[in-house]
Amino acid sequence: MNFKSISAADAVAGVQSGQRVFLQTAAATPQRLVNALVERAGSLRSVELVSLHTEGDAPYVRPEYSKSFRLNSLFVGKNVRSAVQEGQADAIPIFLSDVPALFYRNVLPLDYAFVHVSPPDRHGYCSLGVSVDAARAAVHTARRVVAQVNPNMPRTHGEGLLHVSKIDAMVEVDDPLPEAPRHELTEIERKIGQNVASIVENGATLQMGIGAIPDATLAALIHHRDLGIHTEMFSDGVIDLVEKGVVTGKHKTTHNEIIVASFLVGTRRLYDFVDDNPLVEMFGSDYVNDTKEIRKNPRVTAINSAIEIDMSGQVCADSIGQRHFSGVGGQMDFIRGAALSPDGKPIIALPSVTKRGESRIVPMLKPGAGVVTTRAHVQYVVTEYGIVNLHGKNMRQRAEALASIAHPMFREDICRAAHDLYGAHQKICI
Repeated sequence: MNFKSISAADAVAGVQSGQRVFLQTAAATPQRLVNALVERAGSLRSVELVSLHTEGDAPYVRPEYSKSFRLNSLFVGKNVRSAVQEGQADAIPIFLSDVPALFYRNVLPLDYAFVHVSPPDRHGYCSLGVSVDAARAAVHTARRVVAQVNPNMPRTHGEGLLHVSKIDAMVEVDDPLPEAPRHELTEIERKIGQNVASIVENGATLQMGIGAIPDATLAALIHHRDLGIHTEMFSDGVIDLVEKGVVTGKHKTTHNEIIVASFLVGTRRLYDFVDDNPLVEMFGSDYVNDTKEIRKNPRVTAINSAIEIDMSGQVCADSIGQRHFSGVGGQMDFIRGAALSPDGKPIIALPSVTKRGESRIVPMLKPGAGVVTTRAHVQYVVTEYGIVNLHGKNMRQRAEALASIAHPMFREDICRAAHDLYGAHQKICI
């Protein structure tokens, strides 16, 4: 279908000072539109940009544009982390499942939605491609929709279709999507992945993210059978399991034999894999991350990470002390959903120490640290030193269990603190 394309500069020309603009997520970040808007910085004041994490450069958070733009981030990514930590941008703590409601309920009414879509088909429908998450809510509620139209954006199945009649301005581009290469796994990461895989049951429905530990876990699942996928996002590692016949989804209760996700980040191999592939369906995060929907599937195994965890089981996953590092995201959505699923397993997996050699399992979280998963929700915790299940354990038992999978160098400190606070037996603990 033919469509009228205009320049990026013309497409963003209507944005006015004081308005709120949504930017699509991750690999679907509409970079041409972003750059065109930044070029107008001199004529704009106090434009609020709202987004989950984005890929590529984020020029709008540079100090020289502070009077023109202010980012209100729903998940802090690497490209805006310093700006948030230095007070040049803001962060909203929120579950990923709740983000679309910010737009639907006019908590954050949108003047513009900047999105990145596939070319329209013969019926006039574009696809939101690799990012449906909050983008679906944004395009349905924003006063104006501006779309960057790219033949490199895969056309995905599910709820991400957008008719050209709903788009106010279209900008034709031919740009490669940002790619996230596979991680070169360390021995520690491989061991964690093996430990996690050892408690994944055949027929389980998986949720995992992107990064070393999810990659290591997926690599260790090659001998499993009939796994399903219902996850907020996935990357290239899932393709290997599909091709080996490990992921079939045959035991899923909802979307049987279908991979369900909300957004994707990976290499071109991933984008080609999902392009017009009926095996993969993309939905908004208010559906994918809805605990009610997650729990319907059997043996949901949610694999999430953490920055640190204290000896009572409190999980900090979004900050280093008071400094924002990422976001609440979908961790609690899936931790709770997995716990309520028949034979489900919520898992927090993390290396025992940081890159600086500090323990990630600590007597007490850093001052100001955000608790993403409460100690009442946490169950399985996995490091390279083993696996513990905190469900049903009292405070003393939790501290003893967590000390057993901490780095040996730090076990005595944890045990001493546990003995002083809970009366834990230091010899048993160590």
